Amino acid sequence: MRIGELAAAVGVTTRAVRHYHHQGLLPEPERLSNGYRDYTLRHAVVLARIRRLTELGLGLAEVRDVLADDAGKDLVEVLTELDADLARQEAEIRGRRQWLRALLDAGELPAEGPVSPELAALFAETAPRFAGSPMAARDREVFALLDTVADPAARERLMSLAAAVAGSPQATARANEAYALLDALADADPGDPRVSEAARVLAGAMPPDVVPAGAVDHEDGFLRALYADLAPAQAAAIRRALDIVSGPRP
Repeated sequence: MRIGELAAAVGVTTRAVRHYHHQGLLPEPERLSNGYRDYTLRHAVVLARIRRLTELGLGLAEVRDVLADDAGKDLVEVLTELDADLARQEAEIRGRRQWLRALLDAGELPAEGPVSPELAALFAETAPRFAGSPMAARDREVFALLDTVADPAARERLMSLAAAVAGSPQATARANEAYALLDALADADPGDPRVSEAARVLAGAMPPDVVPAGAVDHEDGFLRALYADLAPAQAAAIRRALDIVSGPRP
């Protein structure tokens, strides 16, 4: 058989046949006097097996192990690992579909979306209370960022603290006061006396233990990026607020 006939018989492309030769999966056949490859039934049998293995999802390195006489893994072991990997992928897809369904069922998506269902619900509850505040909008962006990058334990703690604020009218009022003071500092100098007042109110609006004592490192990459994204007076107020809540406690 010529290469085209072999490829057509097995249902692959001639390019795939050449690639399998290059990868050492399919032995090179004898060549006729005119230089053409002369494929045999044995080549078709091996090529069909390669096709079945790749259709199952095996990578070419795994196919090579299965085909090799001195393979490090036998076929049962390779297929067992593949089955476990497919089960993991299936669980991940199921989780993503549940997330998508929750987002779609919630109706209007937040501007920062997509976010987790928990954060989407929190945004839906709190957005009307903080409407019109640029600093509140910035906070939502930071929450969306942390929702994505924080480890599960830190993310759960963050959502719990935010939900506690959202569920308290007094905490909501304090947050609104802090946002208003911070918004007013957009064009202020870092030495403005309102910076201290904003820091005090913001520290009072933060949930208890939101920052562990003595744990604030203002040179941390995340905090430096946050401060750089704010007006100088706003950054100064947030620095002082963090110093207050992380300082000695009674």
